[in-house]
Amino acid sequence: MDRRDFLKNLLAFAALAPAARLSAAAIPGTESVPGKVSRRRIKDTTVPMLGYGMMRLPRLNGEIDYETVKKQIAIAMDSGVNYFDTAYFYHGGKSENCAGDLLSAYPRNSYMLADKMPVSRLRRPEDVERIWNEQLKKCKVDYFDFYLLHALNAGSWKKAQKLKVYEFLKKKQEEGKIKYLGFSFHDSPQVLQEIASAYPWDFAQIQLNYLDWTLYRSKEQYEILTKLNIPVIVMEPLRGGALATLNPEARKVFRDADSKRSVASWAFRYVGSLPNVLCVLSGMTMTEHLNDNIQTFTDFKPLSDRERQIIDTALAAYRKTGIVPCTSCRYCLPCPVGVNIPKNFNLYNSMKITGNSRRFTSAYNAMPKKQQAANCVSCGLCKKKCPQQIDIPTMLKKIAAESK
Repeated sequence: MDRRDFLKNLLAFAALAPAARLSAAAIPGTESVPGKVSRRRIKDTTVPMLGYGMMRLPRLNGEIDYETVKKQIAIAMDSGVNYFDTAYFYHGGKSENCAGDLLSAYPRNSYMLADKMPVSRLRRPEDVERIWNEQLKKCKVDYFDFYLLHALNAGSWKKAQKLKVYEFLKKKQEEGKIKYLGFSFHDSPQVLQEIASAYPWDFAQIQLNYLDWTLYRSKEQYEILTKLNIPVIVMEPLRGGALATLNPEARKVFRDADSKRSVASWAFRYVGSLPNVLCVLSGMTMTEHLNDNIQTFTDFKPLSDRERQIIDTALAAYRKTGIVPCTSCRYCLPCPVGVNIPKNFNLYNSMKITGNSRRFTSAYNAMPKKQQAANCVSCGLCKKKCPQQIDIPTMLKKIAAESK
């Protein structure tokens, strides 16, 4: 089935059942591969439904743990997970090096590599070509399978247009240096509509999970892209790991429904059950998470209506906790005065989930005072950079108050 036929089937399928309420019927364009993860088609190739994200790689003594990553890549490749997603900023710029060092051991046509142009880093038109050449060198490749304009929002989109980033990358695509050209996105549906309609994009990458379906307006974003026939690649399917742990009440809902299935698998099946989702990225720091995700996407089974009701019940229990919707992406850092924003949020969220305020106070006070929430001066720089649009200064004040 080619992409045009897939989209025809998708639209007909969507007319019978809303995207958020699919039955367990087979999804058009999904191909099962014996003993390996299921795949979905984009134009003349297929992509594994599970992608290996290189934003949260295993660490050892503060650096990327190459040996563990090497083993994980071998497991992934053996299971058909041959889509690898890196970026200029990941791991302080070292993720691209890791991708190049370890993936170069495999034939180039055996894996797919996705990288991104860091629009926020660009200052002059010549920066685009300089960074492009740097990425090719670091990744040890002469082309990218998937390439994105990274983290577009209203501001960075204007910059990208001014510097003619799309035009540069489109030329590289015409030269065979990029197979599929797209963008990743963090902003409102209105901004997405403008960007997605501007050019004939091959795909788009958005934040999507069952919590953000309404909270982050992911439903509207998904529907915009689907109407424009733009395949979706999913980032943050677990909301920075939050949907893999949840709170005791929500976890119990899932355990009672199926004690053999991980909490995380429900979130992955939720996004995988959307017919216009091409691939779901996961930063699988632990090998056990990789193995569990491979199991979830092997001979993939969409959610039934009953299973969606179970997710709704668990989500209702989780919403009661009042946690900060932080994904620990660290885009808010460095803080000008040294506040460790993600750590403060992680400690606070742990308290809200477990109810253990004494442990929170102890861990908070154990942090260097410079890193504590109370050190925030409300400059607002972090708020501008937060993809989740969290009012970070206000939340830090709240955390500081609860630490006393």
